[in-house]
Amino acid sequence: MPYDHRITGQVIRALRLERGFTQEVLSGLAAVSRSHLAAIESGAVSADVDTLWRISEALGVRLSEVIRRVEEISKGQ
Repeated sequence: MPYDHRITGQVIRALRLERGFTQEVLSGLAAVSRSHLAAIESGAVSADVDTLWRISEALGVRLSEVIRRVEEISKGQ
């Protein structure tokens, strides 16, 4: 299955909302600009592993959990 960074953005957005974080809060916790986080969530850009790692840590989940969710959604499409 091919990688689709837009799904990664959807997963990050869903996790952020589950935790009740705004983009501003999550971007501060992850040391990522709010505009970059918004671009990742919207699928406009693909995040590198370092950025995904910091976002995952800020969300309180392992990066492997984010990837698991991406794979689960990808399989359903």
